[in-house]
Amino acid sequence: MSAYQRLFDSVLTRTDAEQAHRAGFGAIRAARPVLAAVDRRLPAREPGPVTAMGLTFPHVLGLAAGFDKNAVGIDALAALGFGHVEVGTVTGEAQPGNPRPRLFRLPADRAIVNRMGFNNDGAEAVARRLAARQQGLDGLGRRRPGPVLGVNIGKTKVVPEDDEAAVLSDYRKSAGLLAPYADYLVVNVSSPNTPGLRSLQAVERLEPLLAAVRQTADGVVTGRRVPLLVKIAPDLADEDVLAVADLATASGLDGIIATNTTTSRAGLASPDAEVAAVGAGGLSGRPLAERSLEVLRLLRGRLGDGPTLVAVGGITTVEDARARLDAGADLLQAYTAFVYEGPGWPRRIVRGLGRGPARS
Repeated sequence: MSAYQRLFDSVLTRTDAEQAHRAGFGAIRAARPVLAAVDRRLPAREPGPVTAMGLTFPHVLGLAAGFDKNAVGIDALAALGFGHVEVGTVTGEAQPGNPRPRLFRLPADRAIVNRMGFNNDGAEAVARRLAARQQGLDGLGRRRPGPVLGVNIGKTKVVPEDDEAAVLSDYRKSAGLLAPYADYLVVNVSSPNTPGLRSLQAVERLEPLLAAVRQTADGVVTGRRVPLLVKIAPDLADEDVLAVADLATASGLDGIIATNTTTSRAGLASPDAEVAAVGAGGLSGRPLAERSLEVLRLLRGRLGDGPTLVAVGGITTVEDARARLDAGADLLQAYTAFVYEGPGWPRRIVRGLGRGPARS
């Protein structure tokens, strides 16, 4: 057991999860100059660059949305070893999210339950932050290359999900403000913590939404095409997963992120009373691994060598990562394992993948 894991199990699990996240993320941001200096001295990352969606990623592993909701620590997180960082979820309007407490750990399952509710500073504030970062210089006076940057956008809570015009306008606002700074854009319709949001995964609702975001992004970005992806839930029925795959092919979608958190509590090792005390929210971490892998296989089987697939959900070990690549993932993302395993975890996974057989 590492020093971080001992600290986590003996101290951090006794601290409010959201407070611990804020403190830990603050420490990462404060350490960015040191992390960046160390990063420059490290040997080249393995298993090497990956091309997907017309972009070149340093390697396959990235940080999933939800950790850096407001785009305040992108470069520090990259210096820990993430090849891409997905910020957000960002909504058209700033919102506080759901009442606290709203973030919980289930240590026996190496899982997290959250009902954050898309708490974020809003698209206008995040766009200003990304514009300032884009103009910034590194410590040597050079423009920062930075990691590949994904921006994840979602619906503002007060926008009625049954008012299609209002929903499209809300997503259009976020896309218009944020697409100019994004290497790729993600439409999030799969969080369980915004009422009615998952209804937008139905193909008849999703198709016009993706078309609206695509049109908006194309209208505000010149000289390049911003890849567009959708993030789906593991709780979709198999036939609905395949319907999303068909929509991706028909609409020219660049990729699918599989998967978001689950509302299921089946098969948990944590005591029933502990799970009940935590309450509602999306569960992430190891319990999600099996279903997330199943969804990935369904998508790749349907899509063939088509749109990019980003696998996320329950990836903890090098073996987990290889299983996703073998099942057809082009890229990987993680969040919960990073929380449980600590700041050295991204590099351990990337190094481990470099020692194994590469995906052709």
